[in-house]
Amino acid sequence: MIKNVFAGLVLALLAAGLWAGPAQARTGVPECTNAELVASYHGGDGATSHTYGRIALHNVSDTACWIRGYGGLSYVGHGDGTQIGAAATRTRGPEPRTTVQPGERVRSRVVETSWGPYAGRCRRAHVDGFRVYLPDETRSQYVAHPTTGCRNRHVHLLTHRAYR
Repeated sequence: MIKNVFAGLVLALLAAGLWAGPAQARTGVPECTNAELVASYHGGDGATSHTYGRIALHNVSDTACWIRGYGGLSYVGHGDGTQIGAAATRTRGPEPRTTVQPGERVRSRVVETSWGPYAGRCRRAHVDGFRVYLPDETRSQYVAHPTTGCRNRHVHLLTHRAYR
């Protein structure tokens, strides 16, 4: 009986828009969108045929928001945002839900593989930068990062981790 009353109350609150479900009810913090987070790339160390860097998402708003999991990442070029090659492969690992306070950043580690080992099937192309999607967003952000990629969508040059 008590379970039925509770379930009825939850359904009534959801229908009235007075309860956003467990995730937001616990924290009162909304999911991050492009309005709060701005993407940038920070290059790092290199090793044989690889460069290691990070996509950083900076909360430029005056409110906290949360983010969880992977976004989308790919090379773009031709001066018009045309995707170059395959989208980034996701590196398996934990997908923590992270609250991003105003002024804070979350990062996704990015590994870029050189086109050189794939020269025979790569079809080299100049890359202008990255197309970055936040998790659950349908609009992307552009981050300048000139490099060389492969037109062949079967050659995977990018991997990235979940944001933390």
